[in-house]
Amino acid sequence: MEKEILEHGLNFNRRRFLSRLSLGLGSAALGSLLIPDLFGGGSADDESFTPGMPHFAPKAKRVIYLFQNGAPSQQELFDYKPKLREMWGQEIPPSVRGTQRLTGMTANQKEFPLVGSFVDFKQYGQSRAWVSDLMPYTAKVVDDLCIVKSMYTEAINHDPALTFLQTGSQQGNRPSMGSWLSYGLGNENKNLPNFTVLLSRGIGNGQGVYSKLWSNGFLDSIHQGVQFSKGEDPVLYLRDPEGMDRKARRDMLDNLAQLNEMGYQEFGDPEIMAKVKQYEMAYRMQTAVPEVMDLSKEPDDIIKLYGPDCLVPGTFAANCLLARKLSENGVRFVQLYHQGWDQHGNLPFEIAKQAKDVDQASAALVTDLKQRGLLDETLVIWGGEFGRTSYTQGKLTKENYGRDHHPRCFTIWMAGGGIKPGIVYGETDEVGYNVASNPVHVHDFQATVLHQLGLNHEKLIFKHLGRRYRLTDVSGKVVHDIIA
Repeated sequence: MEKEILEHGLNFNRRRFLSRLSLGLGSAALGSLLIPDLFGGGSADDESFTPGMPHFAPKAKRVIYLFQNGAPSQQELFDYKPKLREMWGQEIPPSVRGTQRLTGMTANQKEFPLVGSFVDFKQYGQSRAWVSDLMPYTAKVVDDLCIVKSMYTEAINHDPALTFLQTGSQQGNRPSMGSWLSYGLGNENKNLPNFTVLLSRGIGNGQGVYSKLWSNGFLDSIHQGVQFSKGEDPVLYLRDPEGMDRKARRDMLDNLAQLNEMGYQEFGDPEIMAKVKQYEMAYRMQTAVPEVMDLSKEPDDIIKLYGPDCLVPGTFAANCLLARKLSENGVRFVQLYHQGWDQHGNLPFEIAKQAKDVDQASAALVTDLKQRGLLDETLVIWGGEFGRTSYTQGKLTKENYGRDHHPRCFTIWMAGGGIKPGIVYGETDEVGYNVASNPVHVHDFQATVLHQLGLNHEKLIFKHLGRRYRLTDVSGKVVHDIIA
């Protein structure tokens, strides 16, 4: 090789050639570490997705997710089981219970007596769907709903089950559904975040919610959910500091952007530019957020529709009304969390109060969107992280009982956004313990939500630490039977 080089008139010897070669390999290795995909050809899936662009024409533009944190008991709300009443106090048959694992709260129970609902059910609408007397307002809009009774999950405790529904993983540090939609579709309104979070609390303290549920995970921080609070400042640190006017703020942001641009040119870290976008978003939100949060201009018929609680900041009703305003102003994903559904005991009293907190406002949101012509393009979701057992937890009396966690089946409903209205999908067995037909796994549900917004869940991918991640992990199928 040295002879060939000399014959071509190049002043190289073997030592110099190998030295230069080692530098080239070192540069290549360094480049592959700093930019993992530098030498990757990329798969067809990678090339078919451009952030901010749907894969196909969407049926929905936005999502409002009314998450009932703590797991509502389907037996008292939507899954009518007269057989449970007939078998009141009888031991659950081993053939029904099978080998399902139990939580630590009922693992030491010696008996597992079945208990039917204390409340009556009636059929409503053209769909003739059964709805509990605890949900009279929801019963009026039943023909706008798709009630899915056959949801099931893999987690049996609140935190992993809640995290699984919101992020597709039972562990934390993954992007939430709202973050994936922000990444996949971009924003409609440059003055508001793509993903907002509203919290409310029902009876008692209930199960907690944590910021990891609206985390951007490994996506750029611009896709993180922005929590709105009920206080004087709905978004913390949004106001200008005391003594700073709008011009001074603008000048400061312009100078800060220049410094960040210099840092980006030197280090190439995309998170630097994400921070610049966040600063600019916060500046624009100073005007947009107070306008959206102001409910004083809502007409009397809307206040009556949602109920008087909608004028009380921080209530579920107020958050439903705010969700409508945020959605109609172009926020892609509005996430509500309403705590208080964890009825291990004293269920008859507690669930009645909890249902009253959410029933009117949930139905009002569907009605409000529909009369504004927004329901077709807005997907509304209502439900918790898992269901409740058909047997009682603790002591069973004629007046009182509780129910433990149950991942094998639970009920949610969906409305608008291209979902078939006025249908009931899936069934459970006669005592409401196992799915009897049309099972819908959490990943199936997530795949269907993404599909309605024009995203193929198998192609909505982000490469991180050498692996391709997606909301549905490595499973999930779209439930086409519920799509209009």
